[in-house]
Amino acid sequence: MGLISNGTTVFDAGAMSAGFGGSMVFIKKLTASSSSTLTFVDGADGVVLDNTYKEYVFTYNNIHPQSDNAQFMINFSTDSGSNYNVQKTNTIFLSQHGESTETSVGIFYKDTLDLSNGTGNLMINVDSGADADQSTSGYIQVFNPSSTTFVKHFINNGNTTSAIDTIKFQMNTGNIDAGDICLYGIA
Repeated sequence: MGLISNGTTVFDAGAMSAGFGGSMVFIKKLTASSSSTLTFVDGADGVVLDNTYKEYVFTYNNIHPQSDNAQFMINFSTDSGSNYNVQKTNTIFLSQHGESTETSVGIFYKDTLDLSNGTGNLMINVDSGADADQSTSGYIQVFNPSSTTFVKHFINNGNTTSAIDTIKFQMNTGNIDAGDICLYGIA
């Protein structure tokens, strides 16, 4: 994606200050250390995830799983994380190039991972390995999270109509061994 340069995201370095439609305001960074989840809850520990900004960006940098074949996932809550039952609709396309030059090269549509008004976790990355050289990096944009009128679009393409006040990241198996996730508001 071109978002990482020598281990530092271009977001952290300030290079995207006018990039996504306005200036980026740093809100919170969570760092994994054998963490089962990394959760951003509006109003807790300095997290702002409401109508203060119309757009939020989460960057995830070198997310490394504890277990092989782990899926990095996201889910949403409307009640500060008491329940993760927000209905979501998404479509998943993956681009991949494995370590070998075998058949794991290409762009794939993964209909088995789609949700249609489902409440389960959304896959962000599929089949990460626990080897030291395997990780995932990228970003997710969330638009109008506190609106109860309009659909909340998020890029990792999917949407929900529920007002969102909590976003949780986790692996489907094992912990997030290392990496960090930063939250920015777009002014």
